[in-house]
Amino acid sequence: MPPKKHSTTKTKSLSKTATSTPPAPAPPPNWPALKPLIPAPDLSLHTLLPSQIITISQFFTSTLCKTYVNFLKELPLTTTPGKPKKGDALRFNDRFQVFDEGFANRLWLETGLRELVCGSEEEGDEGEGEGDGMTKEERRELWGGEVIGLNPSIRIYRYTKGQFFDCHYDESNVLTLATKPTPTPAKTTWTLLLYLTSPTTGCIGGETVFYPDEVTFGGKKNVVDKEVVVGLETGMCLLHKHGNDCMLHEGREVLEGEKWVIRSDLCVKRGKSRFAD
Repeated sequence: MPPKKHSTTKTKSLSKTATSTPPAPAPPPNWPALKPLIPAPDLSLHTLLPSQIITISQFFTSTLCKTYVNFLKELPLTTTPGKPKKGDALRFNDRFQVFDEGFANRLWLETGLRELVCGSEEEGDEGEGEGDGMTKEERRELWGGEVIGLNPSIRIYRYTKGQFFDCHYDESNVLTLATKPTPTPAKTTWTLLLYLTSPTTGCIGGETVFYPDEVTFGGKKNVVDKEVVVGLETGMCLLHKHGNDCMLHEGREVLEGEKWVIRSDLCVKRGKSRFAD
């Protein structure tokens, strides 16, 4: 049976920046160790759409994904309301949210993500290191500023058969990261979605689909005239730009099995970069 059709009507809000309010305080879970992992030098950024959609295959190994799915099943997930608030997209899934700076830092520092996003310390301003050849300025332009970590607001999503997330835009949020020696004003610029299941684990459907839109990359307006469908891949990390430049997208209906996702966001410094305005 084909998936149900959902609305593709654009409902872009007047403002893409909102104040990030942490959820009600709750003790962070005792997350499993981030092992085993693929060695950081073996990971790479794969561009599906320039300046908009990037993936990292095998960000989590299949073994680690299985460990996390078993762990997340024990968390107190809450089913989203059947009727969304005015202006919100229809979302039908089970979720858990926690403010956990420690786990956000572990995802950022222990997985090789920081090196992939920011480049290694050996890379100079001209991008002459062992990385992907981007200069520091090109990285700042791509990510919307100087990336300093992940959003501590960690969200866990589970989609079972028949559940989906209708067409929507992801907003940018302002927050303050507890960096040392002093806190750093920050802003989110890219959504991070880590898929823990896929067809190989029995999850059918649930693809993330980005719809045709006018986007900016290379300093120019460009029209994307075809939808971009990102299928599930166990352990894959999907990064996509959000805020004013977010593309309309949806999470398609899950037809069989369970779709498990860990969600966070890339955070850039606020107020010191022309890219983070």
